[in-house]
Amino acid sequence: MSTKEKRNQGGSKHGSGRERSAIIMNVLRSEPGRKFTLKSLAAVSGGADRDGRNETAAILRSMVSEGTVELGADRKYRLSQRSLPEYEGVADMVSSGAIYVKVEGLEDDIYVHQRNTHNALNGDRVKVAVMRKGRLGGLEGEITQVVERNPKGYVGTAQVSEHQIFVKVDSRKVPMDIYVSKRSYPDLQDNAKVIVHVVDWTEGSKSPVGEIREVLGMTGDNDTEMHAILAEYDLPYKFEKEVEQAAEAIPGEITAKDYAERRDFRNVTTFTIDPADAKDFDDALSIRKVADGLWEVGVHIADVTHYVHPGDVVDSEAEERGTSVYLVDRTVPMLPERLSNELCSLRPHEESLCFSAVFEIDEDLTIHNRWFGRTVIYSDRRFTYEEAQQVIETGEGDLKEEILTLNRLAQKMRAQRFRNGAISFARKEAKFRLDEKGKPLGVYFKEQKEANQLIEEFMLLANRQVAEFVGRKRGKSGQRTMVYRVHDEPNSDKLLRFQSFILRFGYFFKADKGKAVAKAMNRLMDKIKGRVEENVISTLAVRTMAKAYYTTDNIGHYGLAFPYYTHFTSPIRRYPDMMVHRLLAGYLAGAKSPDKAAYEKLCEHASEREVIAAEAERSSIKYKMVEYMSDKIGQEFDGHISSLTEWGIYVELDDLHIEGMVSLKEMRDDVYRFDEALYAVIGQTSNRRMTLGDKVHVKVRRADLARKQLDFELLYAIDLKSGLRTDIERRPLVALDDKIYRKDPRGRKGRR
Repeated sequence: MSTKEKRNQGGSKHGSGRERSAIIMNVLRSEPGRKFTLKSLAAVSGGADRDGRNETAAILRSMVSEGTVELGADRKYRLSQRSLPEYEGVADMVSSGAIYVKVEGLEDDIYVHQRNTHNALNGDRVKVAVMRKGRLGGLEGEITQVVERNPKGYVGTAQVSEHQIFVKVDSRKVPMDIYVSKRSYPDLQDNAKVIVHVVDWTEGSKSPVGEIREVLGMTGDNDTEMHAILAEYDLPYKFEKEVEQAAEAIPGEITAKDYAERRDFRNVTTFTIDPADAKDFDDALSIRKVADGLWEVGVHIADVTHYVHPGDVVDSEAEERGTSVYLVDRTVPMLPERLSNELCSLRPHEESLCFSAVFEIDEDLTIHNRWFGRTVIYSDRRFTYEEAQQVIETGEGDLKEEILTLNRLAQKMRAQRFRNGAISFARKEAKFRLDEKGKPLGVYFKEQKEANQLIEEFMLLANRQVAEFVGRKRGKSGQRTMVYRVHDEPNSDKLLRFQSFILRFGYFFKADKGKAVAKAMNRLMDKIKGRVEENVISTLAVRTMAKAYYTTDNIGHYGLAFPYYTHFTSPIRRYPDMMVHRLLAGYLAGAKSPDKAAYEKLCEHASEREVIAAEAERSSIKYKMVEYMSDKIGQEFDGHISSLTEWGIYVELDDLHIEGMVSLKEMRDDVYRFDEALYAVIGQTSNRRMTLGDKVHVKVRRADLARKQLDFELLYAIDLKSGLRTDIERRPLVALDDKIYRKDPRGRKGRR
């Protein structure tokens, strides 16, 4: 029988048509993003001779007509994008132009190479087809549709020329400029800071086209830059008129009904301790002697929920904001000033409405009685932390007996907490001295002293006692809905990396779980106190820990060593505290437990808003650090390596604790690469190695305010282990054949 006759009977010398079809489909599915020629598919499915190609062409025509395979203009075949697993998510662009798509429910982001982004931009909602598994096991895909352009828009600087406008986006996550029509904005000034929204970006066009939604002011102006940071994180910098009017309409007088329904603390010595520049005072302490060695201590918190009711305009705004935001030079409050600075501020020599936690406590820290409820107080004195500290240190001053007693109890509580496994991270907090225009004049460091610890310990006491009161199971009634502040145990992999890293400094850390980790961490923090490596190790230790968050499912707070913990003490600045006040008030009144799922959703939102606020706060600190260093170009400083990436070495200056980056591309004595496994930057020819904690000497090269980026030139490094110093020589780059080369120390050429 001839070959032709065999084919006519449904077979071929390479197998049946069905077999060849299955092989072709398996090949296409194995690499769904790759395009294949007819010849290659014919060869892989059984033969690339003329008959094989004809059979393969017929099979592929059938697949194309079915819609399972696509034929491109280049006459190559690939699996139809409609056949690929497709997800919808949010694009997170990196400076190279590649995108990671964050998909709800997927553990890992989907990587999209720059060539497959199809003009999607950072923050866009997109559809992505998964094409393959990447080299490291993660998913790799291609964006098939931009569902919605980033609704927040982008903050950038307008570059205005005679005929056109381009907006240079501040964030490195948008590495291209956005074109704006000059005709639409004829009066826009060059260097204005704006918010621009992308409205179109057609395939083949070099730049996206945008519309300017808001002009924030001129670049470099302090108010403009702070508003730009808030806009970048989609945070409001003012209240809508409707919210302000609603707040102003809230009555402020304390009525006879209020007095009758509340426990009266107006005759008990009560005071506040706050920072010197505080404008609102949302917590106060009262103390009186009950018997020898027994004290009644009241933790009094502004009764915000007396004035703000669920679902009203002010409450809805507070829920959306989630938290107050603290930038370097200002506070963006969760509540309008009428509430935060007036009605709910426990000002001295005024009566105030509070929600209180009151404890009878002895010198051994045994709590003999506790009470929760609404109160009315009178604040006898407002202390700054410095004033209270003066009383603690000298034993003299206003209300000295009360302050000294509370401090004694607080220090005992603190010691007990650490014995029970709480962790102490005493990292110095950088603050700026600013002039009247917001320009940084100097850097100083905030230190926690006993006065701060006094307030902290009693706030912790109230928070954990409220959480325990609500959270403990109540017989047949079971668990009641509650908002908890939880903190999980550290990840074992992160802990192993941390243990390995600190060996470089000569520190051993053997604990691997539970309280043993906390105790070992505290011993380590004590050992490194005051040493050069303190900041590096404590920063990495914090990164090793899990992140705290809000939830209705209690797992305890590992870092504080509390089985129950919540946030009750700051309802002026945190929405979860308002939620806790309402839940506690309901349970005290005998109400049933409300819907847990609804509160869990509120917890998730509050946790997200907290993260965003923290990022904005860090961004404002970065801006002020770069601004402070902008007149120090060319000056030299000592520092240490604080972080490493594939593109650079981050250096923290020893005296200022300001961080900048040394670009690996600018280190011209060798070709340097980041080795993730060793967590080190290594010279390819010299094998010179630099890693976390190494001492360095740098020169300030550039201060980019728009990108909040400080660039250093590395002059020399000192290996922490050997003490050997390495000078970094500057050698010019030499361009050859359109590729950049540089000579290594032995005269060979290394490609960059």
